[in-house]
Amino acid sequence: MVKWLRLSKTSMVISTLIRLYLGFTWLMAGFEKVSSGKFSAEGMINMAIKNPVKDAGGQPAYDWYTSFLKTIVQPNVGLFNFLVQYGELLIGLGLILGTLTTAASFFAMGLNFTYLLAGTISTNPLLLFLEFIILVAGFNAGKVGLDRWLVPFLRRKIPFLKKSVE
Repeated sequence: MVKWLRLSKTSMVISTLIRLYLGFTWLMAGFEKVSSGKFSAEGMINMAIKNPVKDAGGQPAYDWYTSFLKTIVQPNVGLFNFLVQYGELLIGLGLILGTLTTAASFFAMGLNFTYLLAGTISTNPLLLFLEFIILVAGFNAGKVGLDRWLVPFLRRKIPFLKKSVE
């Protein structure tokens, strides 16, 4: 399956369609936040701290994540507001243009996991599944995009990328 995702022309077309869907989803989410000028993650952060995700026994499932939110995110909420807004926007652009596709998919997965750890289900599981497909497809997912030219250029210029797989 991995070989098919990485080498097949059919997989290239399918992963391009998935990539465009994901890119549009992330771009619109980021654009809405940036263009409104009113985005703040403070409410979601406070909710995740007060009502953390619970395990089957009714105990907080991710104490470490709640601590992270309290000690690092909450005091620096302005920085995290910026990172979320522009991160979503850049992820969307990267996926739509097929630029650094696997990196964009990796960071998208990171954001989806943070939302899930905070207790927000929404479309995050579906997006994670689709992003995983793009991540596994690797270079093949960005061939119909700017990665066709960017990745070979980067592999020539950055020595440790020469050993990366197709």
